[in-house]
Amino acid sequence: MALPSVLRNVPLPIIGAPLFIVSTPKLVIAQCTAGVIGSMPALNARPAEQLDEWLAEIMGALAAHDRLHPRRPAAPFAINQIVHRSNERLEHDMAVCARYRVPIVITSLGARTDINDAVHAWGGIVLHDIINDRFARKAVEKGADGLIAVAAGAGGHAGIKSPFALVQEIRAWFDGPVALSGAISTGGGVLAALALGADFAYIGSAFIATEEARAADAYKQMICESTSDDIVYSNLFTGVHGNYLKGSIRRAGLDPDMLPESDPSKMSFAGDATKAWKDIWGCGQGIGGVDRVVATHELVGRLATEYDQARRRIA
Repeated sequence: MALPSVLRNVPLPIIGAPLFIVSTPKLVIAQCTAGVIGSMPALNARPAEQLDEWLAEIMGALAAHDRLHPRRPAAPFAINQIVHRSNERLEHDMAVCARYRVPIVITSLGARTDINDAVHAWGGIVLHDIINDRFARKAVEKGADGLIAVAAGAGGHAGIKSPFALVQEIRAWFDGPVALSGAISTGGGVLAALALGADFAYIGSAFIATEEARAADAYKQMICESTSDDIVYSNLFTGVHGNYLKGSIRRAGLDPDMLPESDPSKMSFAGDATKAWKDIWGCGQGIGGVDRVVATHELVGRLATEYDQARRRIA
């Protein structure tokens, strides 16, 4: 099946993952104008009224870029919606996205037909993130246009499936858009995602260590100084298993090697959700390829160069 029109002609087959707290219009605009799909969680706009201002800022900046660069238009952007029942803002945030006809909505932690229908009504598409084939089938049955396969090693909330197994199982029955997430931080990794059968690589952690990211300097520096050995997988902080920087857990006074299990029923994305992420920093296993903080356009440029080199190498 051909990609939906909004996903065609993206200069580099990358979607910048929506980073809780970290992604803002500044990063999204930098990603899109550099040639990759940028995204942010709706919940990053606080108070809720700020989402309207942020969407106006993004759309205005991308339109201005396109007027100045008609031969190199910006890539589209996406807004992430947490569909979990504890997200009290979902109805409000969806209404704001409808007013701006957001082109791509990424849904997480629950697939809902009514949400997908609402996005389709204004002409957008829905990509739903999943951690296994069962959830993938449910998402498509409920009307998702595409899938984000969150494999082992992804930053933040992540699954445990090998990307080889996860993409293979999905492609056995689904020919729609697929993005692969999980420890991708190089252009070679991007090409590998496509070789497995994905249409896009889904990259998050590497974008935290950019000048435009709204992350503490200590967070960015810890990413640059860490490797996959410095990542721990735990459900303690949000009730959902995810990958985090061990150094941030130690800074919070906890032993990353002796973390207790959390009760999944306590998972919440209400107003206090930011507390869990303020000092405990999500991060994926691919950060061994990140050694310094750079501007987003420089990171995308490196990924593009490595991607081309990898294609030539295997050709």
